[in-house]
Amino acid sequence: MDMTSIFKSAGQISDQEARELLKQGAWLIDVRTPEEFGARHLAGAINVPLDALEVSVSKVVNDMAKPLLLYCASGMRSRLALKILQDAGYANVFDLGSYGRAEGVLNSNTTGYI
Repeated sequence: MDMTSIFKSAGQISDQEARELLKQGAWLIDVRTPEEFGARHLAGAINVPLDALEVSVSKVVNDMAKPLLLYCASGMRSRLALKILQDAGYANVFDLGSYGRAEGVLNSNTTGYI
C-alpha cells in the first residue's frame, strides 16, 4: 500500500493534493486551543478551536465551497472537525492530521507558503 492510500484510508489528504489546494487559495485551519495556537502555529493558519467550531466557523469562513485544510496536535481533533464541517455543508474540507505532518507538507512546498 502506498502513502497516498494510507492517508486516504485515514481520512487525510495527500501532501501533493494539499500543496495544490494551497496554491489555489485554500485556507489552513488550526483546530487546537487558543493556548496551543499562541505557543506555536503554522504560517498563515487561522485558529478556530474544535470546541467552538460549529459556532465560529461561519463567522470566519462564509464561503461553503472554500477549500479548508485542517490540522491539530495529533490528528484526532482535525478528523472530528472534518466531520463537523462536512455535516454543516462545507464541501471542500480536508484533514492534514497532526501539526508535524502539516508542517512537513508546508515546509516541502517550494511555492512560498512558508
